[in-house]
Amino acid sequence: MRVMIVGSGGREHALAWKVARSPRVERIWVAPGNAGTAAEAENVALADDDVPALVRFARENQVDLVVVGPEAPLAAGLVDALAEAKIRAFGPTRLAAELEASKVFCKNLLRHADVPTAEFRAFRDAASASAYLAEREDMPVVVKADGLAAGKGVIVCSTKAEALEAVERIAAEFGPAGKQLVIEERLFGEEASVLAITDGRTIVTLPAAQDHKAAYDGDRGPNTGGMGAYSPAPLVTPELLRTVEERILVPTVHQMKRSRRPFRGVLYAGLMINKHGVKVLEYNVRFGDPECQPLLMRLQSDLVDVLEATVDGRLEELPPLAWDPRPAVCVVMASEGYPGPYQKGKAIRGLEQAAALPDVKVFHAGTAVKDGQVVTNGGRVLGVTALGNSIAQAKLQAYTAVKQIRWDGAWCRKDISDKAHAALSK
Repeated sequence: MRVMIVGSGGREHALAWKVARSPRVERIWVAPGNAGTAAEAENVALADDDVPALVRFARENQVDLVVVGPEAPLAAGLVDALAEAKIRAFGPTRLAAELEASKVFCKNLLRHADVPTAEFRAFRDAASASAYLAEREDMPVVVKADGLAAGKGVIVCSTKAEALEAVERIAAEFGPAGKQLVIEERLFGEEASVLAITDGRTIVTLPAAQDHKAAYDGDRGPNTGGMGAYSPAPLVTPELLRTVEERILVPTVHQMKRSRRPFRGVLYAGLMINKHGVKVLEYNVRFGDPECQPLLMRLQSDLVDVLEATVDGRLEELPPLAWDPRPAVCVVMASEGYPGPYQKGKAIRGLEQAAALPDVKVFHAGTAVKDGQVVTNGGRVLGVTALGNSIAQAKLQAYTAVKQIRWDGAWCRKDISDKAHAALSK
């Protein structure tokens, strides 16, 4: 098989690494890729949202399967364009991808499917959203840009003043993505992620994971694309996972089909869990980054078999997925200044020493090669991932690997997976 992976982050490096382990695959391209994917496959200098160029490359190189990593090309209709060219692609169509690309669409669909989620109001413009807030009591809310905003379009507000400021900021900073807004009640509890792969009929739920969105230890500081993740998440018990399947995933897939937007690909439910139960915060329509890294580190089944069965609508024929029973922890190493402005081109040292440690894989995200040297090329630079016989052991091994790696300004959170210890102690 000849496979092309679209994207350039840690998720795409993990996908390339896992696809390369399949005995059925003879050649892999990653567009545009990074320094890490270059070690697993052939990088192609194409932007991940350049739909015509990606389709042309896939056709000219007789690609058998395209795996779309990020949300932007999905929302731009890459899967639709590939289908028109009779090229098989893993991921939802443009209309199905609106589950992530439009917060308004997502909230309305959840309401129609009777899926538990926060109470909300949708607004066509900032003026009407501000007028609504001005008349409300001073209480915590969450303000969301309707469209894709690189993970920065969700602002958690404790006061009315903060909410009004969030509306102004979204309208000013996010362009078309911020034209419409959602204001919803702020939910309290602990967040977790449940990802499932579906072909529109069969749903294969993956082990739960837990991401760490805030920049600093103790979940303080601004939101990021994710500073680390681990799997499985003890917070999501087997009983709770069944509830998520029955009350959230199944109704969502059925409602998408009724809406004539059948969903195929990864359905990622961001959840809030508290003593009252579980509610959906949002949906993503692709593997999470960095949740993908610990999940694929644990997956023992051939990923290519799963991707193909999803595209071909025969997931029900696959045997149950096999998983390494050991937990995995991923620690993201970031550039100084992230999630704000940061410099690129810093030489990275110690990658070989970290990779030599047992049960460790260093997934590249924001990296490039310059004059033969791996350098930083993004805010989130590496996802250092390790397996262990316990979550504590996996954490220790991941941070042992982190200590081997250096560049000017490198930093990371020190508490990735500590929430798991708290959940286990309960």
